[in-house]
Amino acid sequence: MGLKIPKEDRDQMIQNVQVYFIEERGEEIGDLAAGFLLDFFIKEAGPYIYNKGVRDAKDILQQKVVNMEEDIDALQRPIELHKRY
Repeated sequence: MGLKIPKEDRDQMIQNVQVYFIEERGEEIGDLAAGFLLDFFIKEAGPYIYNKGVRDAKDILQQKVVNMEEDIDALQRPIELHKRY
């Protein structure tokens, strides 16, 4: 399953790569080179970034479940034990 990036977003990302190269390295690269570089980083770094997002979502969901359990427990009414005579 490949990552589908809308054309407008991809074009903006390619432009950002080109701006980075100009500002940080003083080098001009074309659209094709910037696109290949973008594809490389998506392929190489993408799974790490995706997995981090999945772990973050899992942690948030687990915390929400804990909070929900606490909220549900707080709804319980106390049970009074009556002394038998």
